[in-house]
Amino acid sequence: QVQLVDSGGGLVQPGGSLRLSCAASGFTMGTYAIGWFRQAPGKEREAVVCLSSSGGSTNYADSVKGRFTISRDNANNTVYLQMNSLKPEDTGVYYCAADFLCSSYSYEFDYWGQGTQVTVSS
Repeated sequence: QVQLVDSGGGLVQPGGSLRLSCAASGFTMGTYAIGWFRQAPGKEREAVVCLSSSGGSTNYADSVKGRFTISRDNANNTVYLQMNSLKPEDTGVYYCAADFLCSSYSYEFDYWGQGTQVTVSS
């Protein structure tokens, strides 16, 4: 049974950093692509970044390029999202998701974490 558990969210001031974690069980990294999505209040869920199953390809949203970095720890079956230079517009619930291929469309992912809240505010 595939299960994803998101964690690491919190309240941070603008310019600060957070690292989100997505712990996977029921499958091994290298089987699925892992995507991070976020949803701000009143807005649709949007793609942030996706890491291919091989780990060799990443696709970042333009809004986070140069500030966010996705990485994978195969030994711990965990994917991380390092978020630096955070802005108020980065506020939202962040979800990790898994499927065979990367996509910018949330409906193409079959497996989801429960979400973790990120609030960027002074």
